[in-house]
Amino acid sequence: MAIKEVKTNAELDALFTQLAEPFDTNEIKWRVTHTTRDGDRGAVIAYADPRAYTDRLNQLFTPTGWTRTYEVSTISAVTRMKKDKLIQTGKVLVTCTLTIAWLGSHTGSGEQWADEQNAMTAAEAQAFKRSASCFGLGRYLYNLAEMWVPLNEHRQPFEFPSLPQWALPKTGAPVKNHPASGPHPAAVQRGPIDQRITGKIEGFRRILGDPIYGEILWRVARTQKANAIPNAQLQTNVAEAMERASRGIRKAHSLAESIGDTQFVSVLDRLHIGSMSTIQNLDALKHLVSELEGLAGQPAA
Repeated sequence: MAIKEVKTNAELDALFTQLAEPFDTNEIKWRVTHTTRDGDRGAVIAYADPRAYTDRLNQLFTPTGWTRTYEVSTISAVTRMKKDKLIQTGKVLVTCTLTIAWLGSHTGSGEQWADEQNAMTAAEAQAFKRSASCFGLGRYLYNLAEMWVPLNEHRQPFEFPSLPQWALPKTGAPVKNHPASGPHPAAVQRGPIDQRITGKIEGFRRILGDPIYGEILWRVARTQKANAIPNAQLQTNVAEAMERASRGIRKAHSLAESIGDTQFVSVLDRLHIGSMSTIQNLDALKHLVSELEGLAGQPAA
């Protein structure tokens, strides 16, 4: 009986060790939390997408070995300052209960201002990750101190900091992905690159703005810098994606001229877009173009 108990404890220890293992560096993203008064430097923190958490749980326990439930509540009639304006809003409050076979349950809470984009999704993700951290999953990210980095004119980092050695996954046998996690990209082949295409890609930064520029780099080439794209084919893919996005930017400018500054600024404010160079992502650009087309009386593409 004692032998069985020791074996069980050893198995549980192994599971907790695997849960606490740092994520692959490709899963890590960075967020600017606050800046200096002049905006030249900002504090960034590291975080991982919720899908990295679900992938780890699927790998270790299979999709049937864990569950999560959410409880949602709201607070209304809350006043806050936003962009130097006093607005009436509310808050979305979410509690997530994460249950893992053999390990038990933990809860975590999340919240978001109701007027923010994707408020419910953000609050759910926060609650889920906090409940997962009680099992050790992603807990190490809370131990990373904020790091100060230089910012560009859009208050986005020129480059992101490197993670300390203890926050990197241990090298060893590769982890087998569960089929429920979906296909993962194969290892990227490195080869010759075309410096002319590198220059072309870097030229899109001014047109697209840093958020969309960075999103395309990461989506297509899994990198944060144009000169780190590993081969010419990926360079071409990135350049083509940026050209498509730039056509969307040009179309938005053209539509803005047709509807006038007053309506254009109203649309930007309603979509929480500070300027054309700070559009949050490609989905936000698509939404912007659709809104402008509606005002201009043109059918959506």
